[in-house]
Amino acid sequence: MSYLDDIIGAAIFDLNGLPKEYFTTLESTNMSWVQTIFQALGLRSLLMSSLQLEGFHHATIEGQEYLAVIVKQRTQYTALLLRPIDDECSGSFLKWIQNFQTDTLKQHSRFRAA
Repeated sequence: MSYLDDIIGAAIFDLNGLPKEYFTTLESTNMSWVQTIFQALGLRSLLMSSLQLEGFHHATIEGQEYLAVIVKQRTQYTALLLRPIDDECSGSFLKWIQNFQTDTLKQHSRFRAA
C-alpha cells in the first residue's frame, strides 16, 4: 500500500496562498477542510512577515477523523487530506509529499477535480 492510497482529498494553492485546484474522492466529497488550509496559509504569511520567520516547509493539521498536511513545493503549496497514518510526520513521508506530482491526481481514477 502506498501513501497515495491514504489520500482522500487534495487542494493546490499558488505561492500567494490562493486556491487553484481541488480534488475529491468518493470517500470524501466535503471540501470544507480547504477553508482551514487557506486560513493556515494566511497565518503562515502573517507570521513570516511579522516575525521575519523563514523556511516554512510543512504544516500538519489533525482532526478527529482525518489529517491534513500542507507542504511548500517549488511552484505551489500542496495540501493533502489523509486518513490517519502511523508515520504522518516521518522524514520519508514528508519527502514523498514534497516530491509529489499533482498531475498524478488528474490521471488517477480515484480522484475527481472539484
